[in-house]
Formats: sequence, structure tokens, C-alpha cells
Amino acid sequence: MRALVGGAGPDWEQREVEVPAPGPGQVLIRVLAAALNRADLYMLEGSYNPNSKTSAVFTAGLELAGAIAALGDGVTSVGVGDRVCGAGLGAFADYALLDARHVIPVPASLSWTDAAALPVGIATEHDALVTQGGFTRGQSVLVIGGTTAIGLIGVQMAKALRASVVAATTTSASKTAALAAAGADVAINTSTDGLADAVSKATNGGGVDVALDHVGGQLFADAFAATRVGGTVINIGRLGGPESTIDLNTMSFRRLRVVGTTFSVRTPDELAAVCAAVRPEVMPAVADGRIRPVVDRVFDFDDAKKAADYLRTNQAVGKLVLRMSGRKAIA
Repeated sequence: MRALVGGAGPDWEQREVEVPAPGPGQVLIRVLAAALNRADLYMLEGSYNPNSKTSAVFTAGLELAGAIAALGDGVTSVGVGDRVCGAGLGAFADYALLDARHVIPVPASLSWTDAAALPVGIATEHDALVTQGGFTRGQSVLVIGGTTAIGLIGVQMAKALRASVVAATTTSASKTAALAAAGADVAINTSTDGLADAVSKATNGGGVDVALDHVGGQLFADAFAATRVGGTVINIGRLGGPESTIDLNTMSFRRLRVVGTTFSVRTPDELAAVCAAVRPEVMPAVADGRIRPVVDRVFDFDDAKKAADYLRTNQAVGKLVLRMSGRKAIA
């Protein structure tokens, strides 16, 4: 099969490798589309090393959609031919292995390219918003970095779960329309508007109940003053850098709960619990269209380097997806 291999140079290298066989508890998936994530670039750079990366040279890709081709011993939750999506290292190949507990059924209404753009976003945002953030219906939510691919899922998810107000940020005036299309009640351009003031106006002076920060840097600290007394701030991403100077007085006087989260060091059992929570609480909203992935561009598998270069420009609004084509299924 074809596979994009990382760790052998500054870019992925396409190689012919053996199709893997599923072990106990695993499924083999015929990959029909795979999505790019910022972490894919970090892995090329050597600055991101999730638990699943066990060698310097690795099959790249973290997010996929496809049809189950074979089952490992003990797998009864899915069957051969089932449409699934999932997150796990090795997605940029014709076939990939996943823990059967980590796959999510794909509604028939979704294309393969749309389905591939879902699993990282829905797992990350549901875990951060609900499991870590304690969100309940009727609360208000701030999504910092709302025009990132995952942030756009977060906006839609907050609306689907009946948030009272969803505010979201961007640094580009040209991207505010994408926030409105995703369902944001308030779009904030942090290049020109103060975050705390804009959120205060949207929440009658109280601040939001839960702030999801996908950017880090100084915006993480700015989120404190935009969050209500007793509210929760969750850092998910660090596109703006891993360092931030926070005001301890703001944090303390507002009695904020501050949480950092990542999937890179979670155990298989922990990831299984995340996927188990997503299936009943999120997938109905995906099936009926309340949550839809936003795909900026689709590239052929052979054009993966072009996709990576485009991701590096930071111009994308939504996901970049690789379409697998040109290879017949194994017998």
C-alpha cells in the first residue's frame, strides 16, 4: 500500500509498505480520506511526539475516514464494511489500524472528505467543553481561535448543545463571516477589539461560563477577564505560543477554574472514554446537520506536500483533506 512516511526528511516521503494486519481489539480501515492537522506539521519538525509515535520514522497522519476492511480478535462492536472515522497515527496510507474503541460511525449523509474532517474536532471539543469544562445547557461559551478547523466545530457544538450565547474570535476581518455561518452569536476580531469588553457586552457584563482557548499566547491570559466569576478557562491549542503572562489577581478574584488539555499523552482507555461520550451526545447532531465539518480544500493524496505547504500559510478556514484515489482495495 501507499503510505506517507515522516521522520525521513523535512517533508513526508511516499513509500510502498506492507498492509498491516489487525491485532486483538483492532480494526483495519481502508482509508478513503484523511485530514491534516497542525500536529502533523509539528511531528515533521520533531516538536510533537504523541504516545502513539514509537519510532523516529513513522507513517504520518492523525485523522481519517473509511470502511472497515478486517477485524482483529475480539472485536464485536463494528463489522466489515462499516463506515467509520477516527483519530490515530498512520492515517496517511491506503490502510490504517485503529483501536476498535476509537472508531466513530459515519452517517450515510456525510461524504468521505467531510467525515475525515470530523473526529479530531468533535472529540477535542466535546471533551474540552463538556467533560473538562462542565458545560450544561443554557450556559455561555467563548471560542478563542474560532476560525481554526477545530474552533469552527466548537462553535457549532456549543450551539447544538443549546448554549445561550456563543462568542468566537478571529484575527482577520475577512473570516468573521465564517464564524457567523458556524452559528456564533458574536464574532470578535481581536486584532481590533478588546476581548474582555466585547464579551462583556455580549453577556450583560458577566462574562462567559466556559472559555475554550485554541490559541494560547497572550489571548489565553486575556480570556480570564472575559470569563465570569466561578467560570472555567480551558487551553486546548497553542498556535500563538506556549507562554503567557497571566494576571493572578484576575484569576483569583474571579475564582476561575483553569484547565489544560491534550490528547497526545492520553492512554488508549482514556481515548476510548472520549469516543464513547461523543457517540450518543454529538453524532445525532452530526447526522441531522447541526454540526458539520468545514472543509477549506481537498487535495489528492499525491499532492500531500502542497496541502502541507498551504496549511503553513495559515490562510485556511476549516480543514484540509487528502482524498485517497488510484488504488484498488485488497482482496
